[in-house]
Amino acid sequence: MRGHFLVAAICAVTVLSGCQMNSRDQVLQTSASAVQLRSFQTRTFDTADRTQTLRTVIATLQDLGFVVDKADATLGSVSATKLEGYALRMTVTVRPLGPERTMVRANAEYNAEAVEDPAPYQRFFDALEKAMFLTAHEVEG
Repeated sequence: MRGHFLVAAICAVTVLSGCQMNSRDQVLQTSASAVQLRSFQTRTFDTADRTQTLRTVIATLQDLGFVVDKADATLGSVSATKLEGYALRMTVTVRPLGPERTMVRANAEYNAEAVEDPAPYQRFFDALEKAMFLTAHEVEG
């Protein structure tokens, strides 16, 4: 009986160790998914006006149904929450990227978990790109 238990334990350890990834593969997999997530979260715009970009980010979030919780012009960040049947929190950071470009990065959380689905980021950036275009091409009467 003891021999059967020992054989079963050895088989279980062998099967489970075969399913484990080595640490190098885990690091590479994490890095690849982090790079992919960052690509969903980041856009660059051809403008040096960080303040106007921050204002446009705030307006875009409000247009999408978010309530702005905090905005800090010095840090270039805006945090907002959307409460339509769920609690989605988005934090957007605006920073210069060279003399003529601005980078916008959005981070979304749902129930304190990072959102890795590209759809919310795509909706935000589609709306922001339209707003940035309209702001850049606004003609004063």
